[in-house]
Amino acid sequence: MKHSRPADIERTSMAIIAEELRQRGIQVPPDQEAVVKRVIHTTADFEYAENLVFTKNAVSLGVAALRKGTPIVTDTNMAKAGISRPGLEKLGSHVMCFMADPAVAQRAEAQGTTRAAVLETVAFRARAMEQAAQVCPGAVLAIGNAPTALFAIARQMERGQFPAMLIGVPVGFVNVEEAKEQVLALCRRFEVPAILAMGRKGGSNVAAAICNALLYLAGDMLDPAERGWQ
Repeated sequence: MKHSRPADIERTSMAIIAEELRQRGIQVPPDQEAVVKRVIHTTADFEYAENLVFTKNAVSLGVAALRKGTPIVTDTNMAKAGISRPGLEKLGSHVMCFMADPAVAQRAEAQGTTRAAVLETVAFRARAMEQAAQVCPGAVLAIGNAPTALFAIARQMERGQFPAMLIGVPVGFVNVEEAKEQVLALCRRFEVPAILAMGRKGGSNVAAAICNALLYLAGDMLDPAERGWQ
C-alpha cells in the first residue's frame, strides 16, 4: 500500500489530478483550480474541468461571503451531510436543508408517503426555495438534485431576491439543461456569483464538493492537515 494516512492519500490524489489535467492539455484558471480539482477528486470525472462554468469573480465572491459566516442552503440532506463541518465551524457558518421542514413531514404523513416523494413534486421543490429565501435571505444556495429548485430561484431573482451565491449542479435528463441555462443567464444579468455544471451531469456530491472547495479556500484549509487530518 503506497499510502495509508488520509492526508497523504488526498495530497497524492490532487497531484495525480494536476498531472492528468496537464497531460490532457487542460489549463484551469488559477482562481478556479481548487474548485475544479475538488470536483474531480470527488467524481473521478475529468469532464468537469470543461463543463463547470463560473460567472465573473464567482470564486472570490463566494469565498468572501463564506468568510462573513453566510449560511449555505442545500436541496438534499445528502449534500448537507457532505459539507465539511470543520470548514463551517471555522467560518462561523452553518448549512440548512428543508427536507426536514415540518411542513414537508406533515404533508407526507397526510398523503401516506415519504418526505422524499413529497419533495419530488414541483410545488414542494419551489416551496422549499421560497422558504429558504424567507428564512435565509442572501444565503449561498447549493442545488445538486432538483432542476425545479433552479426554476424557483430564477423566479426569485426576477423578483429582486438574490442569493449571495448560487451553486447549480442538478443531475438528470428532464429540464436540467434548460434550468441551468436559464439561471446562468439571470446570474450574468444580475451579477450574482454562480458556479454551474452545464449539461446533464451533476449531483449532490458535486454540490457538496464545490461548497467544500470554497470553505477550504475561505478558511485557509486546502491542505488536509489544516482540517485536522493526519
